[in-house]
Amino acid sequence: MQGFATAVTPVNLLFAVMGVLLGTAIGVLPGIGPAMAIALLLPVTYGLEPTSAMIMFAGIYYGGMFGGSTTSILLNTPGESATVITAIEGHKMAKAGRAAQALATAAIGSFVAGTIGTALLATIAPWVVKFAVSLGNPSYLAIMLLALIAVTAVLGSSKLRGFAALGLGLAIGLVGLDPVSGQGRLVFGQPLLADGLDIVVVAVAIFAIGEALWIAAHLRKTATHTIPVGRPWMGKADWKRSWKPWLRGTAYGFPFGALPAGGAEIPTFLSYITEKKLSKHPEEFGHGAIEGVAGPEAANNASAAGTLTPMLALGLPTNATAAVMLLALMQLGVQPGPLLFEEEPKLVWALIASLFIGNALLLLVNLPMAPLWAKLLQLPRQYLYAGILFFATLGAYAVNLQAFDLVLLLVLGTLGFAMRRFGIPVLPLIIGVILGPRAEEELRKSLQLSGGDPAGLFSEPIAVVVYVIIALVLLWPLAAMLFRRLFPKAAAELEELVEPVVVEPDSAAAPGEAAEPAEVKVMDIHGPRHSGKTHR
Repeated sequence: MQGFATAVTPVNLLFAVMGVLLGTAIGVLPGIGPAMAIALLLPVTYGLEPTSAMIMFAGIYYGGMFGGSTTSILLNTPGESATVITAIEGHKMAKAGRAAQALATAAIGSFVAGTIGTALLATIAPWVVKFAVSLGNPSYLAIMLLALIAVTAVLGSSKLRGFAALGLGLAIGLVGLDPVSGQGRLVFGQPLLADGLDIVVVAVAIFAIGEALWIAAHLRKTATHTIPVGRPWMGKADWKRSWKPWLRGTAYGFPFGALPAGGAEIPTFLSYITEKKLSKHPEEFGHGAIEGVAGPEAANNASAAGTLTPMLALGLPTNATAAVMLLALMQLGVQPGPLLFEEEPKLVWALIASLFIGNALLLLVNLPMAPLWAKLLQLPRQYLYAGILFFATLGAYAVNLQAFDLVLLLVLGTLGFAMRRFGIPVLPLIIGVILGPRAEEELRKSLQLSGGDPAGLFSEPIAVVVYVIIALVLLWPLAAMLFRRLFPKAAAELEELVEPVVVEPDSAAAPGEAAEPAEVKVMDIHGPRHSGKTHR
């Protein structure tokens, strides 16, 4: 109740409305995700009160997850990988003149799933905190290593590229003076590097500059053609066919969001398959079934609440947006981890309360404003990304008012562009920058407690269990290879069913250019290059 009292103050309500509006607008524009938006706004929040800043960022996160469904339904071009499944049935509904119903079930499903997910977050997070506080340094080190390895090993089909990105992140985290001996590490005689790389500059460069350069390199000037939409509404039959998929989607989304590298892609896929199996109208799937929009959209938003559980309770980010929000907490002088609930209860509970308010605002704002969001899709993309580059540069310079930061911004932005060019995932790098120094601190404390004996790293039962899980994660490719050799037919069928894909950011086609009715534009991540590919 104290959290609600803080969240409903006029200033915090204003930041919640700003976050929801910004998040939805950003989610609607293909290629710009909530992670980039929060990274761009990090320098702006220096003078803000931490609670207000985090409430705005949470609004951006939820709004961004919802806004991506608009492009999927109206353009058949998902704004992010979490809304690929929505495009399959949503665009079919729009082509059949039912865009209003598709947008309505997406909005209401997001509200239902977000509200249930936030209630689960408020219930489960304190229990997770009680468990985490009882852990010692060896166990917490093991959990951090699990987060680093799980996120790296699961992303993409190439483990080598994932671990290369993680290595880059850990190296960036090492820059500066050694916390114990005071020796310079990777400073190359440059005094300005003694305090390490500013996390704001790293986040803005990798997300905003790298993404803007990548999309600009593939930018086409073809005009966007959207399907006209009126005020979203649903008939009695639509309500009857949507409410069960909303609940099932929530059940899939929340637990996957809380897992390292779980994300929203797997639960949206599972939700779609489940609805297809359980539907009384299976013949409509592939031709515009409303269940195929309701379930995945609920799973999408429920995963956002799940993501915040380990972020707030353990200080562990499980996706890119959570990683940047964690950076924001650290920038605002708040130390993430199990003690966050005890040291900053006002911030944590106001943030959780604001999620309930933000979900209601999302529904109130997006149902009447759907036609306006559709017009936003016609914004010239060259102006949009020029503005992003300008504000990213201005924000990075404003952090320390040093021209050296602009050099770092350019170098790291070029690195972000190169990583996208060669199919190297960005998330392991960011998580390496965040968790690397913290894992090093836990490692040193563990060894100090054991007098330098490595056996001290295995001195707690939880640590041993986590190391066994890490071994299983690393040995999984070997087990998969043996399965392919022993059962080639079953393996071929399984791989065809769950082929991993991520959304292509407008490289194979013009922005907003719709594909054929039965197709969704995605990116093949099996090869070293971003090759355009269309899956039916």
